[in-house]
Amino acid sequence: MTETILANATLVLPGEVLTGGLVLRDGRIAEIFQGAALPAGAMDCAGDLVMPGLIELHTDNLERHIEPRPKVSWPHAAAIIAHDAELASVGITTVFDALRVGSVVSKKKGNYGEYARALADEILDLRAQGVLRISHFLHLRAEICSETLVEEMAKFGPADRVGIVSLMDHTPGERQFRDVSKLRDYVCGKHGYSEAEFQGHVAGQRALRDRLGALHEATAVAEARRYGAVLASHDDTTAPQVAVSAGHGVGFAEFPTTEEAARACHDHGIAVMMGAPNLIRGGSHSGNVAAQALAEAGVLDILSSDYVPSSLLSAALMLGDLWGDLARGVATVTAAPAAATGLADRGRLAVGARADVIRVARIGQAGAVRALWVAGRR
Repeated sequence: MTETILANATLVLPGEVLTGGLVLRDGRIAEIFQGAALPAGAMDCAGDLVMPGLIELHTDNLERHIEPRPKVSWPHAAAIIAHDAELASVGITTVFDALRVGSVVSKKKGNYGEYARALADEILDLRAQGVLRISHFLHLRAEICSETLVEEMAKFGPADRVGIVSLMDHTPGERQFRDVSKLRDYVCGKHGYSEAEFQGHVAGQRALRDRLGALHEATAVAEARRYGAVLASHDDTTAPQVAVSAGHGVGFAEFPTTEEAARACHDHGIAVMMGAPNLIRGGSHSGNVAAQALAEAGVLDILSSDYVPSSLLSAALMLGDLWGDLARGVATVTAAPAAATGLADRGRLAVGARADVIRVARIGQAGAVRALWVAGRR
């Protein structure tokens, strides 16, 4: 029987913060006690925050390790291990690795091919070997404006730990790219398109949406059910779009672009997730609604690190300061994402819960992770 005692800590519990300690035994939280006493053999946390491990639902971080420079491919096993270690170092104990499904293979320029099935196999194999430090699930980003979504999604099944399927509609003039000039900046910067090539890209994407959009949307919804995964919407902009998401059975909304959409999500019982970088930077890099505005309006439920893993902890602490409620801020990166994805065994400090726990020193508005346990293992 393995046992770890953490004492003299500032415990971030569901709905409250108090001085006390935890006993971790055989991968679970076995006991929670109050007061500053130091039992024999306990780790003295010296007043540091002790909270549940962070849960990340949408991260592009693995892509950065696999392609550290444009057109530079890194060996996948090494990239996955480095990604896993980076997340552990910033307090993330559960991650849903985002993988695109749906490719465009017929264009002369700007093609992107299939990769998700092969990369998922590598992640799952490393997990089975016990190489990875934290808990990994899959998040399939279903690209509606693509040519191969049906075939790619058919290659996954209930045994693949697919926890989330998100509906990704990047039709020019809609959602994230409602302002086509923002799309021009992104696409031309990435692919070096001329104006004529950009206009061809816009026309091609719109034609794909017209031809295959309804089929792809229905396929993604059905496949999520087959996998046993939670369905997420992405970049909802208007109340009618949210109504469609609700009709599909969406459980949470990733990065709604307007306050109108966020409020509509709450009206439909859909949790709202925003990017931690948006909160820390003071606004969206693509000109959409600010996460802080949604927090102040009471319609922000979950944070995601998106493209900066270290942002998750800092943003949760910032929300705690903004709301005057540390437990509420921390819940946006622990209990709320756990609830949104049906992970009933984690996301809170409670007797019987999985011992995914982090010790954090507060450094101004940010936090430094001093220790991390995954299922009780440091």
